[in-house]
Amino acid sequence: MGSIQPRCWAVDECGCGYGGDVSNGCAHLDVIGPVEPSADGCEDCLAVGGQWVHLRLCLTCGHVGCCDSSPAKHATAHFHSVGHPLVQSFEPGEDWVWCYADEALLRVPGLPEHSHS
Repeated sequence: MGSIQPRCWAVDECGCGYGGDVSNGCAHLDVIGPVEPSADGCEDCLAVGGQWVHLRLCLTCGHVGCCDSSPAKHATAHFHSVGHPLVQSFEPGEDWVWCYADEALLRVPGLPEHSHS
């Protein structure tokens, strides 16, 4: 998506606990691609009958995983296993992006909104 610039976000509006500013942006925006969500819930939890709290969408491949408040933390596990650094909240009404590599919370203008039903 080339010219996308993250905005600093100093207010934790989503309640996820990651609020804070991003002083030097994120160096991983080039991995954002057009993605289709892999499932309407956590793909890995659905496969094993697990439960989740909130969902995250990988902006590289579309994997839907559960957040770190969920027992299995599949979104973070996906980052550690395949190295895809950016996830977007997959919750209705939320549009923030988290970069695992930079530990940065971002708003990235121009991203399509995604959420589970």
